[in-house]
Amino acid sequence: MPTTPEVTLKAGALRGRWESEVAVFRGIPYAAPPVGANRFAAPQPAGGWDGVRPATAFGPSAPQAGETTGDDWLTVNVWSPDPGPAAGLPVLVWIHGGAYTIGKSSSPEYDGGHLARDGHVVLVTFNYRLGMEGFAHLAGAPDNRGLLDQVAALEWVRDNIAAFGGDPAKVTVFGESAGGGSVAALLAMPRAAGLFRGAIAQSVPGTFFSRELAAEIAAACAAEVGLDATVTDLAEVDPALLALAGDAVMAAAAKRTERWGPAAYRSVLLAPVVDGEVLPATPWQALRAGAAREVALLAGHTRDEQRLFTAFGDPATPEEAATALDLLAPAPDGARRYRVAYPDAAPDRLHELVHSDWLFRMPSVHLADAQLAGGGRAHFYELTWPAPGMGGIFGACHGLDVPLVFGNLTAGQPALLIGDDPGSDALELSAWMRAAWTAFAADGDPGWPAYTPDRQLTQIFDVPGAVAAYPEHRSHLIWHGHSFAPLTPRD
Repeated sequence: MPTTPEVTLKAGALRGRWESEVAVFRGIPYAAPPVGANRFAAPQPAGGWDGVRPATAFGPSAPQAGETTGDDWLTVNVWSPDPGPAAGLPVLVWIHGGAYTIGKSSSPEYDGGHLARDGHVVLVTFNYRLGMEGFAHLAGAPDNRGLLDQVAALEWVRDNIAAFGGDPAKVTVFGESAGGGSVAALLAMPRAAGLFRGAIAQSVPGTFFSRELAAEIAAACAAEVGLDATVTDLAEVDPALLALAGDAVMAAAAKRTERWGPAAYRSVLLAPVVDGEVLPATPWQALRAGAAREVALLAGHTRDEQRLFTAFGDPATPEEAATALDLLAPAPDGARRYRVAYPDAAPDRLHELVHSDWLFRMPSVHLADAQLAGGGRAHFYELTWPAPGMGGIFGACHGLDVPLVFGNLTAGQPALLIGDDPGSDALELSAWMRAAWTAFAADGDPGWPAYTPDRQLTQIFDVPGAVAAYPEHRSHLIWHGHSFAPLTPRD
């Protein structure tokens, strides 16, 4: 094994480092820095370099509140157990979450060493534009710039991954939360067609915006700095200041619920925009029309998605539960159907159920339903194992799947969920999920039967686990026929 791994790309040579028998390359530009004339534009090609470029440090994160960053945000990182063009390994490309406003590929929970080494795959992570930079609807700029960055990263993978030991014909994209929403969006985007053969969508949020809603929210954010939501007005505004302006609007979003509806109620103010061009339709509409029938899909969610957001608060009151049901349950009589379907549920339980269903659980299972309706194939899972951290208050909460899939059980935020000393159950479950994800990347089969309309077989990740009919069938029936259309302003 050479002392330091090196690869040669068209742009130039790279030198990484060996870490636990995996070659790691960090901070590789996949597009030009999105600053100056490139700010708010579609991603532009990255330049090359002379000599051997060190690739041992992560690139700066995209601008977000509380982060000081450099200009070169659009970089990728690669973990490979066998670098070199002869290896032909499956490739997993991770899209981080964070409500489309926060997050970075350098977070320790996204270290790809365990997946690459244990699953014998090439693992790629990357940064993309967030917040106003990536997702605000601005006059003079293309919508969905953050998604366009993701396409550019996948094009970089197609063109370069063979040098790291990956097979560009065996790419699977995977992500959780906003990353799962991004995976769903990519399935619906003509510009992403052919860039991956597999997709793993974890806890997909149902929040996709109409241009009208996105324009109103962007205008409110720009007004925080006394400007209009145009490229001309905002081009010279510091990105960190613009991120703070977005946070200020988000903090007061509940006051706008009457106009912006559930998006304001849940303080989700940036999301992919169904603009008719970059994103012609919602993922559910596109998949039903067969847009991704050739892509192998693995989708799923955690059982207690909402628990992460309410674990430290007081139980919801009857009034709060009623408000949540009225705003989030599907029309015309979803609130009543929840009470009938869950007759023994206390108000705080109903509050948690409808929040979990509206934002993550039902969008995820409907994605699998839509894939089948469009002639494609899908596998489905639910994580029901309760997080042991903090005395078990989190249950099987949102985000718990991420450390289990990556195998990083004590790095960063996962320590809060799992504790400082993972037990045998956590280790066993993590090994199982890693094996399933890498098997799916290798051949499209995670190790359990496909999800079908009649049986709806679902892998239950727990200790012990099981394959059973989709467990959340009561909620699934309540949401049957719901379209997950783009969110729009209310009159």
